[in-house]
Amino acid sequence: MYNKYARLLTEYCLEVSPGDKVMIKSSYLAEKLLLELSQEISKAGGIPFLDIEIQDFDNAWLKEAGLEQLTWVNPMKKYWNENFNCFLYIRAPFDTKDKIEVPMDKRTAHNEAYKEIRQIYMNRTGDRSMRRSLCQYPTPFSAAEAGMSFQEYEKFVFDACNLFDEDPIQTWRTFGKNQQKVVDYLNGKTQFRYLGSNCDLTFYTHGRIWINSDGKTNMPSGEVYTAPEDHSMNGWVKYTLPSLYMGETVNEIELEIKDGYIEKWKSKDNTEFLNKIFEVPGARRFGEAAIGTNYKIQQITRNILFDEKIGGTIHLAIGDAYKQCNGINESTVHWDMITDMNEGEIYADGELCYKNGQFIVD
Repeated sequence: MYNKYARLLTEYCLEVSPGDKVMIKSSYLAEKLLLELSQEISKAGGIPFLDIEIQDFDNAWLKEAGLEQLTWVNPMKKYWNENFNCFLYIRAPFDTKDKIEVPMDKRTAHNEAYKEIRQIYMNRTGDRSMRRSLCQYPTPFSAAEAGMSFQEYEKFVFDACNLFDEDPIQTWRTFGKNQQKVVDYLNGKTQFRYLGSNCDLTFYTHGRIWINSDGKTNMPSGEVYTAPEDHSMNGWVKYTLPSLYMGETVNEIELEIKDGYIEKWKSKDNTEFLNKIFEVPGARRFGEAAIGTNYKIQQITRNILFDEKIGGTIHLAIGDAYKQCNGINESTVHWDMITDMNEGEIYADGELCYKNGQFIVD
């Protein structure tokens, strides 16, 4: 099955061609998939490079670092972001959470130093001059986070990626073709309203683009997304699913928005963390509005790669906007927050296009 996974990532997600330089970032726990990838990328004529994670390595030096160290920018990261053809990040989390905590001011200073590189990354992945993909390698920790046994979780990951199908690549191509009909419809509209027991929001998308997320940039995928006009969103939303960011979990976040700006916020259990996040420049505006369409994912796993794709949900990300959607908001924060829409509706230019968790577009 891992060979099938590697082929899907190489041929479909990254579209590796002869001569392509492919950067792969993961932990050493993903060895089984990494070995399969090295062969598949080589067969495609590409050249694989590895950036291997060790638990708490970054946290250890960040905690002890001074300002000069925190703001130093690794020139090798800048080089591969500017010059490599493909980037694959395989999440393969360790068996325990990080033990070393880094103060928020140090993490913020370090993130700010990499602002230029993040923009290079966003621009190049936006125009696909660097093809990127994010995927998951099953580990015992991620299984435990999802409330599953390892065997159950491995099966869940494979199923969400359509790896049990005879030809997963063809399955994703068909999915993308069908979802493009929805995206074409949405791109013909400019005013949207999300309405339900958890939200009443309106926003505009003049000059913005809805994107068909069909497995090319995330595996698994299954969503359509855009960047709302920065000053256009008004209303309120309550996120019914747990929101995870920077190792923190925040439940039942509620936001009130006026003219695209988050004016009020609260949560059931961690408003203090929200207070810190909303101090970050750009974090009080929205960078993304999206709708989950992967109906093979129907449960919370505490992993945003899967949770934001849950069929029958919407997610709205505060902070940095996707440039491929023509978004302009910039921030070191991009935090996806999810709410259920199985009893909700979406209107496009006043026309009902989504009801009870499903698009009803012809």
